[in-house]
This record gives sequence, C-alpha cells and structure tokens, in this order.
Amino acid sequence: MRNKLNRIILVAAGSAATFLIIALLLSTAAARGSDPNFWDPVPTDELAESIISRMTDEEKLAQVLMFGWAGMDPSPQVVAWVERRSLGSIKVFGWNTDDTFKVAEAITLLQEKAASNRFGIPLFVATDQEGGLIRHVKGRTSQTPGNLAIGASGLSSDAWFSGYYISRELAALGINLNFAPTVDLYTDHNSTVIGTRSFGEDPEGAGILGAAFVSGSKAAGVLTTAKHFPGHGHTGLDSHGSTPIIFIDEETLFQRELVPFKRLIDAGVPAIMGGHLCFPNITGSRTPATFSSFFLKDVLREKMGFTGLIITDDIMMNGATHYAGSVSRVVELAIEAGNNIVESSTTPHFSDSLWANTLKTMRESPDFKDKVTDSARRVLLAKIDYFKDDNSVYIFPEITKIEARVPDPDAAHFFQSQAVRSVTVIRDRTPSRIEASSKSVLIASQFPAFLDAGRKRFPNAEIVGVNDYLLRIAGNYDTIVFCLSGAQSLSTLQNLHHLKDRIIVVSAMSPVFLSAVPWVNSAIAVYSYSPWSFTAAFGALAGDFTPGGTLPLKDIE
Repeated sequence: MRNKLNRIILVAAGSAATFLIIALLLSTAAARGSDPNFWDPVPTDELAESIISRMTDEEKLAQVLMFGWAGMDPSPQVVAWVERRSLGSIKVFGWNTDDTFKVAEAITLLQEKAASNRFGIPLFVATDQEGGLIRHVKGRTSQTPGNLAIGASGLSSDAWFSGYYISRELAALGINLNFAPTVDLYTDHNSTVIGTRSFGEDPEGAGILGAAFVSGSKAAGVLTTAKHFPGHGHTGLDSHGSTPIIFIDEETLFQRELVPFKRLIDAGVPAIMGGHLCFPNITGSRTPATFSSFFLKDVLREKMGFTGLIITDDIMMNGATHYAGSVSRVVELAIEAGNNIVESSTTPHFSDSLWANTLKTMRESPDFKDKVTDSARRVLLAKIDYFKDDNSVYIFPEITKIEARVPDPDAAHFFQSQAVRSVTVIRDRTPSRIEASSKSVLIASQFPAFLDAGRKRFPNAEIVGVNDYLLRIAGNYDTIVFCLSGAQSLSTLQNLHHLKDRIIVVSAMSPVFLSAVPWVNSAIAVYSYSPWSFTAAFGALAGDFTPGGTLPLKDIE
C-alpha cells in the first residue's frame, strides 16, 4: 500500500498548489494528535474500527450523506457541509459541468476541505456518466453511442471499452464513483425514462454487457454502480415525477429483472442503486424499494449475496418524497431499510430538519443509531479499500493535464468504430443506399449534428429541420433521409406518408417509434444522437459498410 502523501508529491511534483495541499495535510494531521488518520499505515479493518469508535453521531451520519449543489462553483452551503460536518460524498450533476476545468477545480476545493477534517477522510465524488443519453459531465467529455447501441453490437468488448474510456475521462477530473451501468431491461417499450439507457430486453445479455462495463471502468480506476434495483424497465412512468407501480410476480422478478444484477454482483460491482419503485404483487404493499427491507436486506443482501454499498436514487424525486411525506422522513426510512448512502441532488440548509431530525432519532433509538453506524462503517471500509489502492483516482485532479486527457485521445477511434458496429437494418424493402453524387437528396433532422454529418457525406444534399417547411418542400426531392427520434418527429413523418417510396428513416434514439409507421420501407437504427452514431448512419447509407447490428428489442419490425 502506497502512502498517499508520497503519491500526491510524485503525481504533481513542482506544483505550488500541490505543496500547499501537502502542507495542509501534514499540518492538520499533526493537529489531530491521538486521533487516527485515514492514511495511517494500519490494516483496513483495524483502521476503520479505530475511526468509527471515535466518531461522533454527527460524523457518522455525515458519512452516510451525499449532496449535490446548484451552479458551476460549489455553493457556500456544500462547502460548509464538507468543512464543518465532514460530509462523506458529493454528486456532480449536469448543471455543474459545462466548464470541464471548473469541475476539477470544484472537486479539488471540496477534497481539500475534506482532507483538513479530523480523520482526513476523502470524499466519494459521484456522477451519472452512463454514456448515450445520460451524460451529466458535459464540456469536453465524449458523447458516446450508449447502452442500446452496445446491445445492438452484442459485444462485451464494446461494453468494456465504453466503461474504460468514459471512466478515464472521469478520473482525469477527480470523479471516482460513476452511477452506471444501467442494467434495467427495456421490456416496456413505452418507457421514456429508461429507453436507450438499457442494453436491451435480454436479461443474460444485459448482465454480460453490464459486467464488462464494470470491468472496463475498474481498469480505469473508477467505481461503478448497478442501477436501478430491482429493475426500472417494466414501466412507462418516471420516478422523478411519481412512484411507478410494477405489477409483476416474484418468479418474473427473479427470472428476468434480477438476472443482470446477479451477474454484476458476481462480477464484483462495488455499489448498487435502488429505485423508487413499487412491486405490490411481491411485497403486498406500495412501499418503494428504496424503503423496503425486503428488497434491500432479504433479497439483495441475503438471497443475492451483495456485500457492497447500497445507494439511494435522488431522495428529492417525487417517487420518494410522495411516499415518505418529507425529506427528513425519507432519510430515516432509507437508512432503516438498509441504504448505506443517501443521495440528495440539492444541499440542505445547515439547520435543515433532514439533519436535526435524523440526529434526534439516532439519540432516541439505539437500533437506528446502530444502522447509521453500520452504514458509516461500510462507507469507510469501502473508501479505505479504494483510495489506498494504487489504481484509484487521484484525490486532487491534475488540472494542467485535463486538456490532454479530456476527451481521451484514444476514445474517438473506438466510439466511431462502436457506432459502426451498432448500425442495424430494421427494414430493407427498398434500397437504402444513396449515391454520393446524387443531387436530389433532402436531409431532415432536429439535430444539427445529424445535418452536419449528412452534409459532409452528401455535399449536394439540402438540409432542413423537422418542421412545416419540410412538409412543403419534401415532394421536390427524389430521396428524403428523415431522422426519427421521438413523438414530435414521428408526427411529422406520418404527414409524409404519400412520399413513402422516397423516404429512408434513420432511427436516432429508440427504434420503438418505427412501429407506428409500418409503411416506411427503408429504415436503419443507430440508437443515439452521438455525432459518432450520425457519422456511422451516413456511412451505411453511402455503402461504406454493411450494417451488422442486431435489434436488441422484440416485436419491432
């Protein structure tokens, strides 16, 4: 095990900021006196127990909490929670990330505050970087084809390298915990919250691909999280707005929804995120899985043998608060049920009832206090095992190297090739190849990147948005390449029925919308709005390659 201070010195020797950080860590360690320090060269279990035994109720509770904040710079509130209360984890959301360098600066500041606390325990820094549709860390990071595209190629190597390159970019910014992969099954084709975030409908296939994503992420040093346990795919509702109720029986749950989670547990996934989801035919109640000891303890811990961290989805979502009645009650119920980290997208006020009421319950209920202590211990053990491993993400990101590391210099070639492998022919009743010299081609899309990719490949083509103007001019062209991506574009496409023999559809997101236009004779699917996917689509239309993807959904023709 390498001493972390020496590691920081070696990583960024010569940096004035680094020497200040080292001085801070050394001075605060000296000031602690007899208190144990996170970096003490002591066996993991012994160190964890030494720290836990000295922690106050406040310090234990703080390790169980994870907060996000509004804006690019850390708010004074979140800084205070880290500095004065030793908050255990932070979450980087999409509204924090347009400036990649500021993300790293924010993480550095908060890790410095954590390092100066009594035990010097570093922060878990989390985000949602699933690939495809969900890319919370924006700015310079890669826009990838995503999980359904991986499901279409069916290759574990595509999942492995997706996890690897996504994680390499996160690691460069100091983000050490990714809330990915999503292993929910796309069994409800009306689902908009899961959709292309899924690897597809096949439980075994999703498990194999998810496990490969976990392995690739681990190789890049980033922890992963399987979600949304016990499965968010069989509902069209979004738990951000309401509590989805899923009417499946226990046999279906174990033979379908839980299969990919078991695969990832066997592969050593370090964390699992529960969903705000109800299964009344299984539990006999409408208690969300987030608050269900049956799901988290009886099923996940005992039957499935999971020993890692259980993390809630955002407790500010209506799927949680509508059931519990208040945010502070959400925290108590989540901890009671067996969650180890409680995630909130916002930072509570310093005197918020979330804090005061939970501490009060700890002091009044020995059993509840034991549950908080157990969760704090699990978090601490996970941190010691992770941060003292040589492959962990550096606590203080090397900001001067971000420009060279984000986007990852090797990622573009891979994601372009992955996009090519995902292209799937859905219908080929009429030819879908376009001659490069063709002068009577109209390309229609709501995505500027699609229009750009089309114009680059077919420079003589006209481009247009998906709007009323398209309907007026479409009849003037021999070939119309139409980007179908959702309900709005579907409505426009249906008004072009009379031109069906001229239309080639590129399904940019979920291909389920093609079911509503059975008259379309020529259609391919690329599963995302990544520029790589659009380039691959036009490469297929130009005849550069024969699409080899396989549709990862059933009953779509």
